[in-house]
Amino acid sequence: MPEIPVRAFLSSLVAIRKTGTGYEVLLLKRTQSLAGEWCQVAGSIEDGETAWQAALRELKEETGLAPLSLYSADICEQFYVAERDEIVLSPVFVAFVSPSGTVSLNHEHSEYRWVSFEDAMEMVPFGGQRRILRWIEDEFVRRKPGRHLLIRTD
Repeated sequence: MPEIPVRAFLSSLVAIRKTGTGYEVLLLKRTQSLAGEWCQVAGSIEDGETAWQAALRELKEETGLAPLSLYSADICEQFYVAERDEIVLSPVFVAFVSPSGTVSLNHEHSEYRWVSFEDAMEMVPFGGQRRILRWIEDEFVRRKPGRHLLIRTD
């Protein structure tokens, strides 16, 4: 019986900042794969890296930001790639960043926006991204994240 391969080689991260009016999500406009689409931080896991280390590296490379705290989002992004007939799973992480942090984009993105969760859900192209944003808003903004999800990066 044929099987569809399941691959886990990506890491995904949602950056959040708290402002005087609430929480905002960072979205980046892509220039390469998915060109023109608004997405969260994401990238391949390199040899010798854990998924959370890849998420931190991608955050730094793509935005220049460093997290105040990093959490496992306790969820995976998943999607089907028709060209390769495979299912991709990507662990998701949440980075709380300073509201005064300066975003410095690399070549993979043409612009960025800090937006409300509601606006972010209208901007991202995929239902899976909207489900992740709803989950993160529920589990990390509306309630305090579980202490067991905190990742010690030092």
